[in-house]
Amino acid sequence: MTHFESLEPFLHRLFRVSEAWGARLSPDRRHVAWIAGNLGPTSQLWLAPADGSTPPRGWVANERDCDWFFWAPDSGSVVLGQSRDGDERVGLSQVALDGTARGLTEERPDYYIHGGQIDPSGQFLVYAANRDPASGREIETPVIYRHEIASGDRVPLTKLKRAAYVTPRLSPDGRHVLYSRKDRHPAGRQLWMIGIDGSGDREILNAGDARKADAQWTPDSTQVVVTAEAGAHRRVGLIDIATDAVRWLIDDPALQISGAHWPKGSNQIVVTETRSAREATSLLDPSSVARTPFPRSDGTLLPIGPAADGAWICYHYDARHPIRIVRQRDGALQALSDFSDRRIAGTELAAAEDFRWRAGDGLEIQGWLYRPKDAARGAIILVHGGPTAHSEDAFDPEVQYLVAAGFAVLQPNYRGSTGFGLPFQEAIKLGGWGGPEQDDIARGAEALIAKGVVAAGRVGVTGTSYGGYSSWCQITRVAPEVIKASAPICGMTDLVVDYETTRPDLRPYSEEMMGGSPAQVPERYRERSPIHFVDRIRGRLMIVQGLNDPNVTPQNVTDVRERLDAAGIPYELLLFEDEGHGIAKPENRKHLCRQLARFFADAFDR
Repeated sequence: MTHFESLEPFLHRLFRVSEAWGARLSPDRRHVAWIAGNLGPTSQLWLAPADGSTPPRGWVANERDCDWFFWAPDSGSVVLGQSRDGDERVGLSQVALDGTARGLTEERPDYYIHGGQIDPSGQFLVYAANRDPASGREIETPVIYRHEIASGDRVPLTKLKRAAYVTPRLSPDGRHVLYSRKDRHPAGRQLWMIGIDGSGDREILNAGDARKADAQWTPDSTQVVVTAEAGAHRRVGLIDIATDAVRWLIDDPALQISGAHWPKGSNQIVVTETRSAREATSLLDPSSVARTPFPRSDGTLLPIGPAADGAWICYHYDARHPIRIVRQRDGALQALSDFSDRRIAGTELAAAEDFRWRAGDGLEIQGWLYRPKDAARGAIILVHGGPTAHSEDAFDPEVQYLVAAGFAVLQPNYRGSTGFGLPFQEAIKLGGWGGPEQDDIARGAEALIAKGVVAAGRVGVTGTSYGGYSSWCQITRVAPEVIKASAPICGMTDLVVDYETTRPDLRPYSEEMMGGSPAQVPERYRERSPIHFVDRIRGRLMIVQGLNDPNVTPQNVTDVRERLDAAGIPYELLLFEDEGHGIAKPENRKHLCRQLARFFADAFDR
């Protein structure tokens, strides 16, 4: 039996551990629901009483993935968005507490839906869709719709001027819709509001044409909690919707605010600050503007909101403890989403080590290093996607399997990542994708070698989405003595093709990051596209792609294969017919883990 074969029981147990996300408390605060992965071939919707009185139960599990949900105001049902095989064509349905469901939209629409909230009367729901009101055909720009449930009529409330990823938010009293626009600049996000009857459509906050603002309703529907960029930091405030007046509650450049919301049942606003990729939460009194630290725990504890009995419902996790939903009262935690037959001991898992190095320009870069118990057979740099995201001290079954297989794993938080302040995040825009952040990653590989974690020629790179793009950049730019092998997953190869074939609501993000469209900055798009430099590849290459990916489409693979074949560059190909942007199904993820371990071990040993 080979070492990899002996790991099969551990691999199966890793992908039996439930992963929870998207949790929401019901309006009456008596139930908490969340989306769970690894409990079946598709993601499922689960439910538990917020008082922890009975175990959780499965709510929705079928052949489609549960993508998101919103509670109905009466707490008796949710509007559930589901798609199939990663195609992101989300259909909406209403699911009651007893599991009975009725469709609200097409099951697999030929356009993209975002949101889906029911009003207090139960007569209509609100969502955004890039659907033409007259023809019903897919268009570039989204429309905010009021969907009459009984008749199925869709009443357009407003149409955006430019394509954008927008999720409208219906006020708790059902009278107004909060949404965002990017009409002024691809990097900006302005806050708008419209009446549910289509009246009073107006901008309520512009933090700057190229700055972003995010907002959530207050429980009483009279104000909006806003987090807005302000130069080199973010500030938190309240907008009075009757006057559009803003009262800033936090405006401190020393703080690294990442978000804020005012949960129902609380008289305080939850404020999250992220420093060095670690989350810290406080409770903000909107009257006195005093902040109180939220109780701490081992690992990360992120509050969702208070249950009806006053206990806080939270996320809890770290690298050795998979994310779960818990009750927090007086410092004690009670798990709501644990499954005793699906646990894995923390002692079996590798801890995250804070690992730092210097980029070529002297900037300090942080990452999370996971070490195997014995000497590493090689190192794998696992690059996060986004790039507007960051890797955390958090459980990752792929990481834990690769560490058990004998590899050190480094997750770098390169410039452009969140969690290190706004200037660090915005630095990626100075040169556009494929700029200094790729040096950050390469220098991380050099640091692993210089610090004796592995020997030269035994470092590989992989990642999904922007992580896949980075994997392409590394293998086409860096010598095999530093980057020996690359396994890009759903990664962009030609940034022009990516721009032209991706979902229309994602194009403004490319324009923001690249400083314009391909027509505006053609040379930058060309020089940052790995497809034009595949003849430089000297290391090993394995291409991974989901064939239903509407984000980084399979044309990125089709086109680069032609270039590779023409240049005589060998490569392996791993395609998944039932996956989209990323490999999500547990059985497919296990297969990917096996193939990554085999591929990198073989590459390092040659």
